[in-house]
Amino acid sequence: MAEKKGFFGEFKEFISRGNVVDMAVGIIVGGLFTAIVQSFVKDILNPILGFLIGGTDFSELRVILKAATETSEEVAIRYGNLIQAIIQFVLTALVLFVIVRAMNKMKAAQEEAKKN
Repeated sequence: MAEKKGFFGEFKEFISRGNVVDMAVGIIVGGLFTAIVQSFVKDILNPILGFLIGGTDFSELRVILKAATETSEEVAIRYGNLIQAIIQFVLTALVLFVIVRAMNKMKAAQEEAKKN
């Protein structure tokens, strides 16, 4: 008959598995890597894109449903923020694709070198 471990015993067994620790490290490194990629897109690619399209700031695009008054704020559909988020997503995905593709090519070259 299997020994009953209890909640904390099961948790200790779960957390001490190698793949859980590897996964945690991957999540932390992924979070840090995400910050680097986002900075690259925001601070380098977006200004270049803005320059190429004439300095358009999509985040300011909106349809005003009700103009602001002295007592109330403007009510608007800010579709420009969506456009900006889509551009950010596409650029981030492109940067990640290029990085992963380069890493896969390096890995394939290393494996090919080991065979020879």
